[in-house]
Amino acid sequence: MTHNRILWVLQWVFGIYFIGVGMTHLVVPEGLPDTLSWLYDLGDAQHLFAGVAEILGGLGLILPSVTRIRPELTPLAGIGLIVVMIAAAVWHIGRDELSNVGINLLNAAVLAYIAYGRWRLVPVTR
Repeated sequence: MTHNRILWVLQWVFGIYFIGVGMTHLVVPEGLPDTLSWLYDLGDAQHLFAGVAEILGGLGLILPSVTRIRPELTPLAGIGLIVVMIAAAVWHIGRDELSNVGINLLNAAVLAYIAYGRWRLVPVTR
């Protein structure tokens, strides 16, 4: 499989994932599983920031490349989500939730591949 195909798959998967996680931050439904119970400990401002950042980042992974309108925004969306994932990892370290830290760092690594891939390996042209 070529870098371009891998990047497209990752952009769609991670874009949809972050849109969903962002909406979860904004809604915070009752009855979340234990692995997501940490969501109840965030303040309203943290939920708003994370939710909006993740939704915009998820859209930024997909829309600029699909529409070919400002496709250079896709790597920037990836970098923005990396910042969010590092902040989340720091927050989870403070709570001694190492499995969540691992997930945050894995997400950041994949986002780094997407950002680098769309910036240098296979940029999407207008």
